[in-house]
Amino acid sequence: MVLPWRRPRACHPVSKATLLENGSSEMELMTVPTHFRCPISLDLMKDPVTLPSGITYDRENIERWIESGNRTCPVTSQALGRFEQIPNHTIRRMIQDWCVQHRSLGIERIPTPRIPVGPHDVSGICSKILAATQRGDQRKCQELVEKLKAWGRESERNKRCIAENGAGYVLSVSFDFFASLSIEEHESLLEKTLSALTWMFPLGAEGRSVLGSPSSLRCMAWFLEGENLTSRQNAVLALKELLSSDQKHVSSFAEIDGVEESLVRMIKEQISPAATKAALMAIYHMISPSNTSEKTASRFVELGLVSLVLEILVGSERSVTEKALGVLDSICDYGQGIEKARHHALTMPVLVKKILRVSDLATNFSVSIIWKLCRGEDGGDQQIEAVQLRAFPKTLLVLQIGCGEGTKEKATELLKMLNQYRDRFGCFNLYVGDRKM
Repeated sequence: MVLPWRRPRACHPVSKATLLENGSSEMELMTVPTHFRCPISLDLMKDPVTLPSGITYDRENIERWIESGNRTCPVTSQALGRFEQIPNHTIRRMIQDWCVQHRSLGIERIPTPRIPVGPHDVSGICSKILAATQRGDQRKCQELVEKLKAWGRESERNKRCIAENGAGYVLSVSFDFFASLSIEEHESLLEKTLSALTWMFPLGAEGRSVLGSPSSLRCMAWFLEGENLTSRQNAVLALKELLSSDQKHVSSFAEIDGVEESLVRMIKEQISPAATKAALMAIYHMISPSNTSEKTASRFVELGLVSLVLEILVGSERSVTEKALGVLDSICDYGQGIEKARHHALTMPVLVKKILRVSDLATNFSVSIIWKLCRGEDGGDQQIEAVQLRAFPKTLLVLQIGCGEGTKEKATELLKMLNQYRDRFGCFNLYVGDRKM
């Protein structure tokens, strides 16, 4: 039995000559043997594997099926007690031969697939990395780390297997060991190790504990100060992972000289969206009132963080906007931060515009910041500007639509503050986004 490579749309039988006359190519008329197709996708198999049920599938498709929580064979519905996938070399060679026979029609020979990494392979290389680390053998460690990275580059499946079998903890141990000896002497190894670690996040508790040591944090700060863009991005991604998990890591990192400058520089240069978001998250945790002193927040303000965040908010995508608003909300918990925000021309226009325009989280942050700006004896000018920008009807709509208790309380208090100016400026029309309601 054979299946058509692409079924013709016509409902009536059509001869090959007629199809060719109408512009159909020979490739479109070609048929592929059914046993060369994956029963799940019906596509030509590139890496055929056979399950214990005896049915052969393309490895990528059957792994996706199993990872989705299915515990049966898709064809036979037989319950599978084990999910061993045996490479079907016979079918694979037959498919390759068939591709070669039809190469005149533009069919490319499928390459012989690499054998995927298994838990035993990962455990073996991890043991070797630990042994080389204990000996202080930099050359051997670098060789093994590069091998791990090469495995990861082969497929996402390999990356998952490596991450799920303890490689993150082992690399954290190695990173911390060589960072404690000399960052400059082991720069290449440390950079490669950190690069591999970034696709193993989130780490387990043990891995985070080791990677959050003073020597490891100093090494990341050292990379942040450098000129290598890749190293800087990897460092800030690792810091986002660590600072979000433990207040102790936040305190240790905040004590390192120059880290505020490095993080602000990351935001200013915008190496990549991922790096920008990671830097914003790191700053957010560092200036959270529960995690740090006002000294750190003041330093960020002095470095121009408020202006940078507002510039980002003018035209950033949703995820970056949410994180930038979170940083601005936290910085406004400090006297110097809120004073800087009040005197910036973009602050109120940007915040009012973000209400009901981006996401619920962005709306919550925007309402919170406006509420902070309008409070107190120095908030009168902010209240007037907010009313002129029609913050009153938008805040009222937030309450009508529904929001969390914290936002509800702030929105209610904000409306009371703005109500005294509402009639003066005739702000009765309700705006959602840029449309009048």
